[in-house]
Amino acid sequence: MRFRALSYALKLFDDMPVRDMVCWNAMISGSCQNGNVAEALDVLNKMRLEGIMMDPAWVGVGVVSVQCFDHNKALASFYNMQLIGISPVYLALLLLLNKVKTRMPKQSFKVCLCWRRVFKTRVVEPPLDIKNAFYSFSPSGMMTVDDLLRFLIDHQGQKNATKEDAQAIFDSLKHLNIFQRRGLHLEAFFRYLLGDLNLAHPPSKVHHDMNAPLSHYFLFTGHNSYLTGNQFSSASSVEPIKDALLRGVRVIELDLWPNSSGNDVNVCHGRTLTSSVGLQKCLEAIKENAFKASEYPVIITFEDHLNPNLQEKVAKMVTETFGDMLYTSETENLEQFLSPESLKKRVLISTKPPKEYLEGNTQGEEISENEGGTVANECQSSSQWNPPEEGEHVPEEDEGKVVPEYRQLIAINARKLKGGLENWLSDDPKKVSRISLSEQKLESVAKTYGTKTVMFTQRNLLRVYPKRTRLDSSNYNPFVGWMHGAQMVAFNMQGHGKRLWIMQGMFRANGGCGYVKKPDFLLHRGPNDEVFDPNLPWDVKTIMTVKVYLGEGWHQDFHHTAFDRYSPPDFYTRIGVAGVPADKDVKQTATVEDEWLPVWDEEFKIQLRAPELAVLRIKILDYNTTGRHYFGGQVCLPGPTAVVDTNSSSDSGPNSDNPESETWVIQFIPNSRVGRLNV
Repeated sequence: MRFRALSYALKLFDDMPVRDMVCWNAMISGSCQNGNVAEALDVLNKMRLEGIMMDPAWVGVGVVSVQCFDHNKALASFYNMQLIGISPVYLALLLLLNKVKTRMPKQSFKVCLCWRRVFKTRVVEPPLDIKNAFYSFSPSGMMTVDDLLRFLIDHQGQKNATKEDAQAIFDSLKHLNIFQRRGLHLEAFFRYLLGDLNLAHPPSKVHHDMNAPLSHYFLFTGHNSYLTGNQFSSASSVEPIKDALLRGVRVIELDLWPNSSGNDVNVCHGRTLTSSVGLQKCLEAIKENAFKASEYPVIITFEDHLNPNLQEKVAKMVTETFGDMLYTSETENLEQFLSPESLKKRVLISTKPPKEYLEGNTQGEEISENEGGTVANECQSSSQWNPPEEGEHVPEEDEGKVVPEYRQLIAINARKLKGGLENWLSDDPKKVSRISLSEQKLESVAKTYGTKTVMFTQRNLLRVYPKRTRLDSSNYNPFVGWMHGAQMVAFNMQGHGKRLWIMQGMFRANGGCGYVKKPDFLLHRGPNDEVFDPNLPWDVKTIMTVKVYLGEGWHQDFHHTAFDRYSPPDFYTRIGVAGVPADKDVKQTATVEDEWLPVWDEEFKIQLRAPELAVLRIKILDYNTTGRHYFGGQVCLPGPTAVVDTNSSSDSGPNSDNPESETWVIQFIPNSRVGRLNV
């Protein structure tokens, strides 16, 4: 049977009303001769289902697999033949042929002119967990679309999975020679679990309640969103703004300064050597990209250093650019923030009302973030509006310069910090507002006024920003803010690093929409107005079990000497939890030497006291005897409570007498991909 006629023969075979033993054997033989082992196995399984007696000659399916030097296909044939009752004699023959005929690919490493080190590359077969899961949903050895849908819903816990999702998985495997039209066999199923469509945390579904006030959510927040690099001398551009929005960031910060001639508005980091970019360009970039990654509201925070004339110009630019997308409040003082659901596809402006700029503010963010600079950029000029120093008298007539159009833009009032630490967190029951604290000030407040901070953030917004000495655009520990209820933990989104990865991992939750519902214990108030105290001991609430099975993909993306000039890499995995101080933990697998496809198959148990705030960190390193271990890849994922929708209520603190166990089986893949199999 010629290869080009095989598809016609299969169609003719399916249409035959009566099929004798000769027809069955011809189809199996023809499929094997053309190297289509999967199709041959499909015919063999169909024979078993129709009650046709089996012939030992069908062991040829396995023999062809071996002759094609396909180790995985031979193993799959072995497993399927065992299921359908082929004699152990023929199974032994298959194993013998496999041992004799299989040729493993090799890699050589040149050590010197006359000596090379040769290593065999490993072929990884599906582990027992995956085999058991596959055959429990497809006893015939062939998984249909309906079988796969049941697997997604019942085994993986994807309750919202649809038949279209299962079909998309089928379609993603069609380009592989292991795919066949009737369904997935074991090898194809294994490749799906290692692929892009089996992410450990699918990003496509928003499942948190989005009808609560904005103050009940953590918001994906950027700091100096226009900078391309460091905080002192890098360029300003619209590209970082676009990139942030496309990653799901929902809060964009723009510093507004007059240009050198004082007749237009630029965006730049004042009193530094950073370049500037026009405000109009920034607004247009936000408009074009605001809702591509998420339809939930975008908040623009202005750090305003403008005179009233330029404020009027800003009001006109914002109004004309956003049009109906712009949300403006009918009242100056809101008693409660609106919900993300009600503000879908709307843009909100948050800044201090003009009157507060006129009164002066040296304790707030607008001045403290830029204090200490000695070199001025083009944003500063003799014509710029300089806010008066703290305590300086402001003439009454200046209040008449307040621009009503600018005031009307402000949907979220930011207020200045007055008095001491305790006064900063005063909660006015008649109106809500936003305040900003540097990371240092938050740490000071948290030590003394932890419960008052939690109480303040139940109704109001708290924004935390990096201290001004972080000129390299590094970031700080976000959990200090999150465990006290701070909604806007502002990060420098350019660059990379452990803390930025943790931030990105946290906001993979809730479909990556940029809004994550705060844990119930941060929102709960007792009968006597008592709230959660972050400074009290935390009880264990959940035990998370993580099984690290294998790593795969480096040999496809790296040269064989990328990690070691004389051998394949020696990979090991570090499993860590970032979260509240009591939850910080790190585990480590053994090192698998000289292997591109490491199999660790190790299991770890991690106790969590605040799983709602936990981020799972997975990092791969190549062991080096010099002590400098090379980076192989990483990924950060939300904690176990973010994997599925949980609407269970909790008491005023993260305490539980019966810890639950959440088990993930994880195989790490480079490029921030992690596969998952629940057990």
